[in-house]
Order: sequence, then C-alpha cells, then structure tokens
Amino acid sequence: MINLLKELEKKNYIKKIKKSSINVENSLDISKRDLKLSKTILKEDYDWAFNVAYNSILQCICALMFSQGYRPSSGISHVATIEFAKIYLNNSDTIYLNNMRKSRHKATYDIVGIITESQAKNAICHSEEIIKKITKIIEKNTE
Repeated sequence: MINLLKELEKKNYIKKIKKSSINVENSLDISKRDLKLSKTILKEDYDWAFNVAYNSILQCICALMFSQGYRPSSGISHVATIEFAKIYLNNSDTIYLNNMRKSRHKATYDIVGIITESQAKNAICHSEEIIKKITKIIEKNTE
C-alpha cells in the first residue's frame, strides 16, 4: 500500500498533509448529508440525485484520504480521488465510480435528462455501500 501511495504522490494525484480528524469528520458529515439529499432529490430530478450521490462517495473517499494524511491534487481531484480509492476498494467499486464520474460530467455539463431513474437509484445504493465500507476502514485505522 505504501508503494501505491508513493506512486500517486509521484504522479501528482495526491499531496501529503497533516492528518486531521476535523477534516475527516467534516467530509463524512458532507457525505452523509449528500446521501440523504440525493434520496430527497430523486423524486424531482434523476440527474441531480445521481450527481449528489456521486458527490457523497467522493466526500467519503476524501475523508479516507484525510485520515491517511493526504488530499487530492487540485485540477484533477475527481480522478485523483478515484485513483486513491483503488487502493482501498475493490475493482468493481472503482470501475463503477469512474463510470459515475463520466456520467455525472455529461449530466452536469452536456445533456439534460441523461440519467435514468434506475441509474439514480443505483447510484444511491452504491453510495450507501461505499460509505459503509470506507467508514469501517477509517474506524479500523483510528483504533
């Protein structure tokens, strides 16, 4: 794992920072807020429910990064965060997350109504699962 972190640092995906439990807590709080909000928004707009569910995962991964003493590099933070997640999550989770990133980009910047109800609900389910996994990792590492 240390070699993978060093590789991400070398590629300038992540930056070493001082560990901060406050940053971890804040990111987890944002993640939980966004997960809850995505469920509410689902009734109104699939694109935004998907987008907010994606953000909840991103914030949770940031909490994990902070707990390990890292932050994503600016300018490529979404890609950097997913690359970091590859160290801790399984391959299917990170593939799904990268596909979410691409779909979110299209829904945010290119095409209105591109996300289906099924995709939005799936995003919320994945968000819940990934938040549970990452929270366990963070708790285990702070014992």
